[in-house]
Amino acid sequence: MMDTLATLLEQAEAQRNAALAAFNQARSRRDGAREQASELAIYRNDYQQRWNRQFQSQGAALDILRCYQQFAERLELALAQQAHAIEICEQTLARANDTLAAHELRVASVRKLIERRQEEARRGAERREQRASDEMAQRMATRRMTIEGLQP
Repeated sequence: MMDTLATLLEQAEAQRNAALAAFNQARSRRDGAREQASELAIYRNDYQQRWNRQFQSQGAALDILRCYQQFAERLELALAQQAHAIEICEQTLARANDTLAAHELRVASVRKLIERRQEEARRGAERREQRASDEMAQRMATRRMTIEGLQP
């Protein structure tokens, strides 16, 4: 019985470890997506500041201004797409966390079951030992009484 429970524990731990790896991978992807969004935002701000300085000092032709606006719009779109990617990563991370928690609970439950079974086995062994000791004492007492009863 304990071999079966040990096998069950090994399986539960393997599943938990796989869930932990998936969680870490999801967290890494989320962190990467956040970092990329941060870099995009920094680039956009630098781009805006650079063009603002240039427009203030030199002015700009209409064609150049239009190119600037189109590129700025593409940067905003890229930031919006990255925000959506972060959202998806957050959802994936939350699901991975839930899965990991479920597997952690399973491992803890199996461990608790093993502890209970070991405790039951220990108590059963103690009861058998006590019973054997009581029987031995009873036999010795009976033998003593028999010996004492035979002696005058």
